Amino acid sequence: MQLKLDLQKQAVLSLSGGMDSSTVLLHLLAHDYEVTAVAFDYGQKHKVELERAQELVDYINSSGHNINFRVIKLEGLVDLLNSNLVEGGKDVPEGHYEEENMKETVVPNRNKMFSSIIQAVALSIANEKDCKVIIAMGIHAGDHAIYPDCRQEFRDADYNAFVEGNWDADKVTYYTPYLDGDKYDILLDGESACKILDLDFDEVYKRTNTSYKPIKHYHRPETNAWKWYSDYKSASSVERIEAFIKLGRPDPVAYANENGPVKYDVAKSHVEELLTQHSA
Repeated sequence: MQLKLDLQKQAVLSLSGGMDSSTVLLHLLAHDYEVTAVAFDYGQKHKVELERAQELVDYINSSGHNINFRVIKLEGLVDLLNSNLVEGGKDVPEGHYEEENMKETVVPNRNKMFSSIIQAVALSIANEKDCKVIIAMGIHAGDHAIYPDCRQEFRDADYNAFVEGNWDADKVTYYTPYLDGDKYDILLDGESACKILDLDFDEVYKRTNTSYKPIKHYHRPETNAWKWYSDYKSASSVERIEAFIKLGRPDPVAYANENGPVKYDVAKSHVEELLTQHSA
């Protein structure tokens, strides 16, 4: 069930720390929503996304906003999940997102687990404040083929189950602004929202993580200091860089390969070559 955005001003968001959900956060703030953002620690290899989510919230809040942000730990689950994305799983595959092996990045029932908690939070806010609440999601057209739990059919069935299982559930509805768009459309909306909110686009997006294969490099060996970099070969990274290429501006995220940090142009060239091969 979808409602128009201007009907209510309370929103709950699953903030992964990635580009899509981070842009939804900007979108909601630009439309004057009070946002509760929830992230999940489920044993993912790319746990840097949780750090990026916190960094982004801190940056936005320092600019005069007030995001209520929580990290939910699903402890004891990781070794029970069969997925390349979690600790102990096989290597995350590389290549374009449309390839068959990208299905190996599916985490069984992940969005259903997350949605149950998000729905509980949203309904609690709705009852406490006696208001309508939207659950906002950054799912987009590029997700549909690979992830069944990103399709509208799943969202409708999940919402119907939520309504059947809870009193006053009609106070909560879903909002998926990018369902028929792609990451380029998402970045366009991010640009617009940054202008409305008077936020620096690069400062926002360097505080996001899309990489499923983040790389740790020591940049000050004498002090054992290290930082996380995004890879540019896994499918999620390829799709992100493709969107920035189309947008015509460099991605502010720091990239690296197994040998060390690289400039954005190296990542961009790799993706351009991959896209050429893919379209041939």
